[in-house]
Amino acid sequence: MLKPKVLLLLTMMISGSLAYGQSAEEKQLLKAVEDLRLALISGDQGALDAIAADNLSYWHSSGKYENKAAFIESLTSGQSDFVSIDLSDQTISISGDIATVHHTLSGKTNDGGKPGTVRIGVLLVFQKHNGNWRLFARQAFKLPS
Repeated sequence: MLKPKVLLLLTMMISGSLAYGQSAEEKQLLKAVEDLRLALISGDQGALDAIAADNLSYWHSSGKYENKAAFIESLTSGQSDFVSIDLSDQTISISGDIATVHHTLSGKTNDGGKPGTVRIGVLLVFQKHNGNWRLFARQAFKLPS
């Protein structure tokens, strides 16, 4: 059995090497994903506007489509309200000024004042614009039960 200090040291070494292995572009993309997650929870209009590209295509798992204006309105009005969001099984790929992010989104919602839960798969497409990653497209899909 490993002693607690040895286990702690191994954990720190592994997590440090994982963070160290990320390029600056990957770190910037992961920050954009986290900024998006926080903006979805807060419903802050300025944060949503800053992360979304002007020509955003935002698709819900139900098939509903929103452009940038409708996406922001839905979140700022409370029609779509994320109380919490957890992301798992995340992978990223960067090719020039385009990046894709796949993950599972699990969370609590309060859409229109009605509490609920969500667990969906998500594909995000980001595009680099003036040095910043902006959400260009999002497609959510239902996961098998």
